[in-house]
Amino acid sequence: MAYYQNRPQNYYDDGPSQNPFDSTHNIPMTTAGPSTSHGDAMYSQAATHSLADVNGAPYANQSYKPGDWMENSKSSNRRSKMIVIGSLVGLAVLIIIGVVVGVLVSKHKSSSSDSSNSNSSVKQTDPNDPSTFIKNPALHQAFYGIAYTPEGSQLPNCGNSLANVITDIQLMSQLTTRIRLYGADCNQSALVLEAIKQTKVNMTVWLGNYNVATDNGAAYTRQRDEIKNAIQTYGTDHIGGITVGNEFMLNYLTANGGAQTPPNSPTGDTGAAILIANIKDTRDMISSMQLSIPVGTADAGSYFNTKVLEAVDYGMANVHPWFANVSAEDAAAWTASFFQTTDVAAATVLSNDPKMYIAETGWPTQSSDAGNASNGPGTASEAGLQIFLDNFVCQANANGTGYFFFEYFDEPWKDAEFGGVEGWWGLFTANRTLKHITIPTCQSP
Repeated sequence: MAYYQNRPQNYYDDGPSQNPFDSTHNIPMTTAGPSTSHGDAMYSQAATHSLADVNGAPYANQSYKPGDWMENSKSSNRRSKMIVIGSLVGLAVLIIIGVVVGVLVSKHKSSSSDSSNSNSSVKQTDPNDPSTFIKNPALHQAFYGIAYTPEGSQLPNCGNSLANVITDIQLMSQLTTRIRLYGADCNQSALVLEAIKQTKVNMTVWLGNYNVATDNGAAYTRQRDEIKNAIQTYGTDHIGGITVGNEFMLNYLTANGGAQTPPNSPTGDTGAAILIANIKDTRDMISSMQLSIPVGTADAGSYFNTKVLEAVDYGMANVHPWFANVSAEDAAAWTASFFQTTDVAAATVLSNDPKMYIAETGWPTQSSDAGNASNGPGTASEAGLQIFLDNFVCQANANGTGYFFFEYFDEPWKDAEFGGVEGWWGLFTANRTLKHITIPTCQSP
């Protein structure tokens, strides 16, 4: 995913700017604690004490004499009082123990239920086999692809889990047969490939390496090695490509002269040289493994450097009508036009003719503040998302556009950090509930 604050005015020739890396907020799963037994000894002690009092009543005393009436009457009264008090105490103990046990059992059952239903958005006929998930009739494989980062995949606090990724793959496989990742930190490449393996779905993933220009290659190398390990473990059957960089050129230009600097300027070529070196290294890694995997890059729609495009097999362009100040009704037509005239046109004139995809496009469903709830002609709303879905998805499928819809689910951490519309682009809410939208019913290619 991209961050969109401080967007340069020429991002879409007349629109605001983007910055990098998609990840997600970790939502911890509930874990049930161990069960405990309560009260067995106390119940038996209370019952024994009560019976002993009854058996000790005066009429059980064989040495009773009429002349002793007054003395024995006082003794009997004392004993009766003791019996009553003892019985009441015993009854109170029983009631207290019963309440405590009931509460504890209830909490234990609730905890167990919370744990077993932590991913209740998907049901399985066999709880031990993720491939037996029950499909949701509201979902259709209408999307060419979907942009995705597993929840909790940001350093330094990696909080992702295989259980959550399996749920995500179960849901996304009902919408598409393709997903793209943004980076490889926190073992996300392996988690996604393992989830595909366990769910047995038809899914191809474009792995990602989110590199940066200012760390002497540390982030790139770390993620390259994660990707290599995942490939060695799972093979390439479900890998569509490796995307090196996410808005690398936009970020480099923003930090070196400003985002208004053209990507094919001398400054742009300097940044391109860093990115191309990482792309070449990825190719060398693939060759050393005696494999053939396409290598590409992803950037903001107006920020592709020609030398970078000449070095890749594919390019992925972020094309967002919201940030171009377009209405929901005009968003699909604007997206198609911008992508064809800016990105596809730039690639087709090159000798290597890299395949071009739309890396991100979508529509936000709300804003955390009123000031960002509108882009001028449009509003952030589920109704706006529905209009864009209806006008874009099936038409893009029909005309052969490869795109990754932005995005699978909302990301609360972005809302907390950036506000505005940043956290609200998902087809699903953060808890994996489909929003109040209707998924198109056309079949993706």
